[in-house]
Amino acid sequence: MNRRRRIYEGKAKVLFEGPEPGTLIQHFKDDATAFNAKKHEIIDGKGVLNNRISEFIFQNLNDIGVPTHFIRRLNMREQLIREVEIIPLEVVVRNVAAGSLAKRLGIEEGTQLPRSIIEFYYKSDKLDDPMVSEEHITAFGWATPQEIDDIMALAIRVNDFLSGLFLGVGIRLVDFKMETGRLWEGEMMRIVLADEISPDSCRLWDIKSNDKMDKDRFRRDLGGLIEAYSEVARRLGILSENESTPMGGPRLVQ
Repeated sequence: MNRRRRIYEGKAKVLFEGPEPGTLIQHFKDDATAFNAKKHEIIDGKGVLNNRISEFIFQNLNDIGVPTHFIRRLNMREQLIREVEIIPLEVVVRNVAAGSLAKRLGIEEGTQLPRSIIEFYYKSDKLDDPMVSEEHITAFGWATPQEIDDIMALAIRVNDFLSGLFLGVGIRLVDFKMETGRLWEGEMMRIVLADEISPDSCRLWDIKSNDKMDKDRFRRDLGGLIEAYSEVARRLGILSENESTPMGGPRLVQ
């Protein structure tokens, strides 16, 4: 059996060489990290849930014409994706004041923002992912003005889709983080959605109770992370309604 060539390992995922040129295999780990991995635990089954939730979201985005790197799911922990040149920016879309925004500006957490706000952060664990402006991005060559416009347009489309998707299952999309990459097709290049979208990268609150259904349960030591992620999967129709989440990872709807 051939050993797969590891391309990159991050905090929550591993990328392996794909079966065809221009493809990669994205493997979801059970690692839970916060504060740039200063806090770290292994939570059994988290990678399985994130793989399936992210698959569901990316496939739906593909279906409505939003360009992504996602091709198909391979198994319970892995996806086949297109190889892209990752732009070194985290794009955060905020609909409700929470987390660092609430702290920075002294806004009460849970306050509805006047409009959705898009923020950029430079991807650097060493620097704790500092917030940057469009001036920084263009000055240091991380993206061109046209690419920034494309990224923002993509972020707005993804936000509109996710807000409606989660609202339909009784979940409030507070904010989310996304990454983008350059997909080269011959001489043509386009900006596509990359990485993952899951409860690891979104703030999701139950509409009725405001209970947190995302990684803040780990960041804030609230417990019940797998139960919260499983509930998100159930509401999206990925995990059976009458099915409990067994140890060793949840059994999911095929």
